[in-house]
Amino acid sequence: QVHLEESGGGWVQPGGSLQLSCAATGNVFGYNAMGWYRQAPGNERELVAAVTSAGSPNYGDSVKGRFSISRDNTWGKHTVYLQMNDLKPEDTGVYYCVSGLSLASMSQFGSWGQGTQVTVSS
Repeated sequence: QVHLEESGGGWVQPGGSLQLSCAATGNVFGYNAMGWYRQAPGNERELVAAVTSAGSPNYGDSVKGRFSISRDNTWGKHTVYLQMNDLKPEDTGVYYCVSGLSLASMSQFGSWGQGTQVTVSS
């Protein structure tokens, strides 16, 4: 069982920045992939960004160049960060931390956090 604890959501004006954090605890052995999905009202969940333990990042097309994902595996930590810059109203939604064995399988077979709300508006 893997537990994911998210933090860092909130409200920000367009053009602003936020950083999300997600710490994984429990039986994390082999959980090589960590990342973020988001869901806006009326929309399906979509990949925002994900990264493997080797550090190879993947980004959704709508956030490339604005968001940056990183992870900290030092000293037993399993934490992933999402730096979000130049935020737009269309970035509004609930952001979910996800972790699993691989990038391909984590959304379907991995563990999900409870989600944190990000609201971008003036």
